[in-house]
Amino acid sequence: MTPTPLRIEREPGGRWFVPEIANIAYKILTAPQWAQWQASGTFTGAPVDLADGYIHLSASDQVTETANRHFAGQADLHVVRVDLAALGEAVRWEPSRGGALFPHVYGPLPLSVALAQRALVRDDDGMVILP
Repeated sequence: MTPTPLRIEREPGGRWFVPEIANIAYKILTAPQWAQWQASGTFTGAPVDLADGYIHLSASDQVTETANRHFAGQADLHVVRVDLAALGEAVRWEPSRGGALFPHVYGPLPLSVALAQRALVRDDDGMVILP
């Protein structure tokens, strides 16, 4: 099966976005990071996010590769479904791995944008099961 190429559009203000996937993304967190987000009501980023100046998220088709590359061998991880529409202008779809567009959030994530979460588990093919 050949993947359908993503359509990229530009808003009148100049911001690029991917309309098919523009409303939902996923964040992989350690258990302490998820607990801290719940306790404080705001997630300001993991160490890599703080170092890069934005919060790294993944589209649904990018989550498994993100888990494999950046969380290999780690246990007790969580996947959080994030409402990008609620974050407005803080979201930018920018090129990253191999030129693929990834959602980056320039600012904190309030707990209200966490639509669902689950422990990171995989199906029989090794794909991350999304919340």
